[in-house]
Amino acid sequence: MDDHAAAPATPTNPAPASAVAVPSRRRLRAEVLIVLGLSLGYYAITAALRLIERYLAEPSIGQQSTQLNPSRSDIDYLDLIQQVVRQFYLLMPVALVLFLLSAGGKSALRRLGITGHEHSAWRDLGMGLVLAAAIGLPGLVLYAVGRAIGQTVRIDTSGLPDAWWTATILLFSAAVAGVLEETIAVGYLVTRLKEMRWSATGAILASALLRGAYHLYQGWPMALGNVVMGVVFAWYFHRTGRLGPLIIAHWTLDAVSFIGPELVPEEWLVELGVA
Repeated sequence: MDDHAAAPATPTNPAPASAVAVPSRRRLRAEVLIVLGLSLGYYAITAALRLIERYLAEPSIGQQSTQLNPSRSDIDYLDLIQQVVRQFYLLMPVALVLFLLSAGGKSALRRLGITGHEHSAWRDLGMGLVLAAAIGLPGLVLYAVGRAIGQTVRIDTSGLPDAWWTATILLFSAAVAGVLEETIAVGYLVTRLKEMRWSATGAILASALLRGAYHLYQGWPMALGNVVMGVVFAWYFHRTGRLGPLIIAHWTLDAVSFIGPELVPEEWLVELGVA
């Protein structure tokens, strides 16, 4: 045996979460491309191709229609199951984004302004409803104008059967759309672009253009309107760091558009030019 006792190993302390290195710009660029390729970026490409197809097809684009919530089976209970499965599938990119933003022990929900003590839930709700009203009314006018000039397709918000679960699925679909689009197109994209040293203006415009692009299938007027909405929402997130009001606003807009046509008399919709 050695006469000298072995020196105790020097303990190694793990680096604190705050000391975790920020990913390189190259890695962040690859990450953003992957996330968008799995979600809204893919929808933007297919929407652009769909718009080209609409202009090349007959009848004219103003006489065409699109269905936002189509039925997925002629069998009632299978339709319900497939609707639920699809909505959870659409939330998978959101789960991926939250996972990526939580690297190093950070709270992704807090980073995106969904939780935290800066604002109360009631204040987020109130601001969300204000934003919904500010965007929704001009949006309705824009849709009517687009239909009048023959450049916007007829949007059928529900192709679901008259079943006991229809309203619930439509509200669930509206919630999922709000979470998916606002989390990725605004919260995640603006955050990552700013970490890649983009200017605030550049990040806001990129977010807005992405939003407009994946709405191209509805016609260029609606895509343009969504760009304007995207500028407002991305600017709000940049200034406040709060994503919660944007999700509430988006859910409100979609909930009204999905459920409203089922409640408002058909002749009213015709008079408004939105039927």
